[in-house]
Amino acid sequence: MSMKIYDELKARGLIAQVTDEEQISKLVNEGKAIFYIGFDPTADSLHVGHFMALCLMKRLQMAGNKPIALLGGGTTMVGDPSGRTDMRKMMTQEQIQENADKFKVQMEKFVDFSGGKALMVNNADWLLKLNYIELLREVGSCFSVNNMLRADCYKQRMEKGLSFLEFNYMIMQSYDFYHMFKQLGCVMQCGGDDQWSNILGGTELIRRKLGEDAYGMTITLLLTSEGKKMGKTAAGAVWLDPEKTKPYDFYQYWRNVDDADVLKCLRMLTFLPLEQIDEMDAWEGSQLNRAKEILAFELTSLVHSPEEAKKAEEASKALFSGGADGANVPKTELSQEDLTDGSADILTLLVRSGLTPSRSEARRAVSQGGVEAGGVKVTDPAQRFSAEELSGEGLLIRRGKKSYNRIVLK
Repeated sequence: MSMKIYDELKARGLIAQVTDEEQISKLVNEGKAIFYIGFDPTADSLHVGHFMALCLMKRLQMAGNKPIALLGGGTTMVGDPSGRTDMRKMMTQEQIQENADKFKVQMEKFVDFSGGKALMVNNADWLLKLNYIELLREVGSCFSVNNMLRADCYKQRMEKGLSFLEFNYMIMQSYDFYHMFKQLGCVMQCGGDDQWSNILGGTELIRRKLGEDAYGMTITLLLTSEGKKMGKTAAGAVWLDPEKTKPYDFYQYWRNVDDADVLKCLRMLTFLPLEQIDEMDAWEGSQLNRAKEILAFELTSLVHSPEEAKKAEEASKALFSGGADGANVPKTELSQEDLTDGSADILTLLVRSGLTPSRSEARRAVSQGGVEAGGVKVTDPAQRFSAEELSGEGLLIRRGKKSYNRIVLK
């Protein structure tokens, strides 16, 4: 007998807490939940931190439930203070819309929006039309400032300063659920457990505005915080956009996860059967490396394609078996205009290739002995490479043990 979807979510370690387990399990197991997850387009690409939420949408949809992908075109104008030590950079509506359009393309790899099987909506469509005085009277009166200030998303900002702009974020997010409950029949919210206070605000607004019967129909499912921890490296976020994080680098990120995390990531993020993953529990040593390769291949296939995953896998094996001439190693092209007096220094090459996010980080990597160029360790941060060295097959640069890039002069 196959496992029900709710039990599978628990077995995979995805659920942190729920408001009504009996109600949620019944609804999702029967494939009757209309649920939403919100994504604020604060950047021009989704990143690995969004991965768990995207996978949850896919899993629940495969079980017959209907996802609503909520693009936060309106809430991004305010900015979520959760997990922040400072205020987000203010963005224009045009910037936000451009980012939202890119989110949509990436989400379509995970969620099937055809034939009304899922919805994609933008809260700018209703939030930007709200009248301020009307909002204060109709919605603001439902919220206690005392209760809001006790929420974790605000408490951690009180010492350094919380702007009135950000203070309104909870109200905006709560209004989203209220609006979609009324207009789209959405009864379940999902999100990371750092959103607990914000999400509960929506159920409370429904109770205050629509009564106990409506409130009794709403449920909340909180994901574990692991998704927020994923996707961060010394070079910044691991993006889903192949122009920002190349498929090879994406593969390598997962290939290099800690031994203690590999099975957890396999359970949470892949669609491999749990029985197959459970068999890996006893794996040790070199077998764990095989588990990491499986993880990297599965996730690169999901985000990019099986073809890109195969290329990344072959390049990785070629490099780590001593064959540093792998055809699929990420490549960075330079032009003559990128050179200074016919050459380029190692710090420039590290930054241009994406192996380091800045010249200061590049300098640190060199000083710590973690950089090779052409198979030779680089010890001088001022070392330069001529146009001749960068021409033809180019120059293979390695940072650390497993990050490579080939610099080629066009």
